[in-house]
Amino acid sequence: MKTLKKVLMMLVAVCALAVAATPVTQAQGLEARRITEKVRKELVTLPWYGVFDNLAYKVEGGTVTLYGQVVRPTTRSDAERRVARIPGVERVVNNIEVLPLSSFDDSIRANAYNQIFGAGSLYRYALGVNPSIHIVVRRGHITLEGVVANKMDKQMAYMAARQVPGAFSVTNNLIAESERGAR
Repeated sequence: MKTLKKVLMMLVAVCALAVAATPVTQAQGLEARRITEKVRKELVTLPWYGVFDNLAYKVEGGTVTLYGQVVRPTTRSDAERRVARIPGVERVVNNIEVLPLSSFDDSIRANAYNQIFGAGSLYRYALGVNPSIHIVVRRGHITLEGVVANKMDKQMAYMAARQVPGAFSVTNNLIAESERGAR
């Protein structure tokens, strides 16, 4: 009888601990989601963030790690400064690469922009303040980043970028919405 009573008491204690721990975990999840949404908003509203830049981030507790490539050094520092001001962010690790100055790369950027957004129905991805296709050019190599509606648009953007004169290679990191759900 005493053993059964002890087992029941332990079971009640374990259940009480589990119930007490659940709100903390949920609260942490809500806080991480809130920080993630705030980081995204701060990055996409940077004044010089554009089609030739690519920014990404990872939130782990109070630490935010920034990734990507930008054309201007001020975009890199502005991203770090803005994210650091978000309540709940304790530390920012800035791994954003500033692309080298190059008139050759600038020429490829302009040609890639015209080729991609002039191809078929891809012009709609250039509309708005923050285009969903980003064109990163580093030393003559083009990388496409972002999200498109379907696999056909992904392929069309890749084929258009392959026609850019002077480009050495094209890497297609675009994600189709249909592929996004499968991940």
